[in-house]
Amino acid sequence: MRSARLELALHSGALVLPAQGDIVVLRPRAGDDLSALPHDRVVVKTGFKPDHDYFAAQGYRTEGVGRVAIVCVPRAKAEARALMAEAAGADVIVVDGQKTDGVEALLKECKALGLAVGEALSKAHGKLALVTPGPELAAWAVRPAQVEGGFQTLPAVFSADAPDRGSVLLAAALPAKLGARVADLGAGWGYLSRAILARDGVKELDLVEAEADALACARVNIPDARAKFHWADATTFKPARFWDTVVMNPPFHTAREADAGLGMAFITAAQRGLSPSGSLWMVANRHLPYDKLLTSLFKQVEEIGTDPAFRVTRASYPIRAR
Repeated sequence: MRSARLELALHSGALVLPAQGDIVVLRPRAGDDLSALPHDRVVVKTGFKPDHDYFAAQGYRTEGVGRVAIVCVPRAKAEARALMAEAAGADVIVVDGQKTDGVEALLKECKALGLAVGEALSKAHGKLALVTPGPELAAWAVRPAQVEGGFQTLPAVFSADAPDRGSVLLAAALPAKLGARVADLGAGWGYLSRAILARDGVKELDLVEAEADALACARVNIPDARAKFHWADATTFKPARFWDTVVMNPPFHTAREADAGLGMAFITAAQRGLSPSGSLWMVANRHLPYDKLLTSLFKQVEEIGTDPAFRVTRASYPIRAR
């Protein structure tokens, strides 16, 4: 879909690339086709590790500054604004996105900010338009915020305004003592990690988080020598040694769509990384179909805590394939 709009803009002359210089593409998603652009001049910048790895595997550079910046509009308004501010140093910003992700609203906001916005091209349920950057975009630059408990967050990270309700429930349900080696999969900005490190017995904690902004906040929020920070996809992460305990509040959305498979991939990764006597402590929305997978991967599975929306589960003794 993105490729169709880029091809239309290039072929129609609405977008004329300079003869030289890099073209920076901000926040494309894995699967996006950027082949309409000259490969050797494209720099892909994204803080989401699976997307970063996808484009790096195709040979795209991931560092550089360009005269042209293409902003791939995300769902979150705060993140879209932050990307525009990041692109402000370019000569021209190409704004591209799906209507369902708010591209029209972003273009209207650019006009309201006083920026020159070209005529939008519509194709494949989305829009593309050229925006002339200006100093006004500085108002949209990322600024850290403080939330309950003194945690630092950034716009567009998960649960940026307050601790997630499910994570609060899980933190309260954790036992007084945990194993020596612990992992927080999908650690976000570190709410659960702080609760883990407050328990007895913890000697090492791996914080595994795919979103770079969230992990940057976690580094600020968890100033503890026992913590090790990993910018990585939790579903494929492999620990140096087995964990005694995994704690997690796994995501279950891919873009707008609910995706139970994502949470299942987290559960599988936890089981794979645990010692034979290890335990998984997790919280999830009550409606998600994780029970069958948990009982197939662990010898003991029990519900520890619950509220109308969430339930906390402890799964112990991972079953190893023979």
